[in-house]
Amino acid sequence: MKNEFDKRIDEVLRRTGCLLRERGIFHAKVHFSSGQVTLWSMSDPYNYQVWHTKEFLGKGFPSAFEAVSYPINAKIPPHKIIAILAAFKSLRFSDRTGHLRAGSLNIINGRIGLNFSSDCTQYLDYREFLRERRNSLSADHCRMS
Repeated sequence: MKNEFDKRIDEVLRRTGCLLRERGIFHAKVHFSSGQVTLWSMSDPYNYQVWHTKEFLGKGFPSAFEAVSYPINAKIPPHKIIAILAAFKSLRFSDRTGHLRAGSLNIINGRIGLNFSSDCTQYLDYREFLRERRNSLSADHCRMS
């Protein structure tokens, strides 16, 4: 049974991408299973914020954050964020051995975090993630590592 985040996954991921590219968020974790997004802001990096489905999908949510330029020290190029989030969607709806429960990306250090329903957790460089994604990265990949 799909939850509200699953039903509106395109909007969830679009907003997440906007926050990362345009609104000063350097690290975002989308908790698909629980319908939450955890955000770390460049203006207050020591205090993350947890947003629940109703808040995150509320009218005008991304505009509540100040517009800022993309950080020059970010390791993930802004145009790669769309591909990463699209891969999260694919992994969320995977019918293989486990689906994505939560996915995170940190644009500054270039790391992707994945937590699957099979209790597998992985941390990858974004380039490795995109390369592996083309080669069918999934929860069963953990068993091979």
